[in-house]
Amino acid sequence: MAIKLKRMWPEYNLNSSYDAVIIGGGIHGCATAYYLAKDQGMKNIAVIEKNCIGYGGSGRNTAIVRANQRTQSNLRLHKEGIELWPQLTCELDFNLMFNQSGHLSLAHSEATIGAFRINVSSAQLSGVDCKFIDAEECRELVPALSLSRDITHPVCGGIYSPPGGVLRHDAVIWGLARGASSHGVHIHQGVEVTGIDVVDHKIQGVTTSKGKIKTPKVIVAGGAYSVQLAEMIGIKLPIHPLTIQAMVTQPLKPFLNLALSSGAYDIYITQTLKGEIATGAHMDEAPNFTSSVTSICLKHQAQMLTELLPCMKGARFMRIWGGLADMAPDMAPIIFGNDEIEGFFFNGAWGYYGFKSGPIVGKYMAQFVATDVTPHHLEQFTNKRFARFRYTGERAVPAQIGPWN
Repeated sequence: MAIKLKRMWPEYNLNSSYDAVIIGGGIHGCATAYYLAKDQGMKNIAVIEKNCIGYGGSGRNTAIVRANQRTQSNLRLHKEGIELWPQLTCELDFNLMFNQSGHLSLAHSEATIGAFRINVSSAQLSGVDCKFIDAEECRELVPALSLSRDITHPVCGGIYSPPGGVLRHDAVIWGLARGASSHGVHIHQGVEVTGIDVVDHKIQGVTTSKGKIKTPKVIVAGGAYSVQLAEMIGIKLPIHPLTIQAMVTQPLKPFLNLALSSGAYDIYITQTLKGEIATGAHMDEAPNFTSSVTSICLKHQAQMLTELLPCMKGARFMRIWGGLADMAPDMAPIIFGNDEIEGFFFNGAWGYYGFKSGPIVGKYMAQFVATDVTPHHLEQFTNKRFARFRYTGERAVPAQIGPWN
């Protein structure tokens, strides 16, 4: 008997006008659409995606979520974001596969231990559940962890955050898109935005590969391509896309019950429900728009994995893929609206932690778009901070993301 498949959301013809057009069908675009329709009462909304929903960074990450940023405002935002996942699962009536297994970030030097203790104090001040633990306590959480002093970066301790964990990125995107559609949002896949129409510093509409759309409000949430969309109306932003690669091994017996990361080894690791080890590294050194993969990254991951987790020796990688991270100089996002162009809203530069912030930022972006008033949580991310030399403080070293490095 043939299985009859049901679409998760209906297809619509492109209307000639919408109250708001969201460019980008990733987690930020879909979350903004969902909360605009659900909480703010805006039903005549279009999400325009050049490829398919979740095609970009939202569907290429390892879906780790945590709340261990540096600054107070960022900590509170991501704490609220962590608390939102269970609620969102119920609201969407969709299994997001949220596994609140905890997150462990390793320290490998006395200097890092000092920095981690400051981070823990800041996090606890904001009500985030985390603590600094020594090397032996790290191994209690991860019995396979090597505490040898002969490896490249011996483990000295770490920050343990019990609220952290992982989700299924596809489930999150599909759930949000379906939820938005159930509230009347039109989702258009395979439609490219080729221009943004502005008259007298006011948004008039967008030009797409399938025709023109009139709208008073445009929200750019296109990930690494957001900077190009902003340039369509003459807004230049200090955002540089860089490639991040990730990969999975063959399925292994369960041995890792949390999300593990190490800045010194440039690696993060989780074990999926199927037993695969999902792992990735940080960004390529030079800005680019490619999602190509390299043997250098495979070699790096293999060396680092087997040093930290000797039980991984002999395991084989099955798949590798690449995605783009849009980075600002201070490793913090850029969010603004109604500044130079009335009706133009921008949400980008989320780097490699855009996934965990998607729903909570989408909720505040919806409030921003509906009321034209910047929510307090988003004020710190204004693009004007660069002209004022007021970086957010998310980096512990001077800002250096860009073509000059």
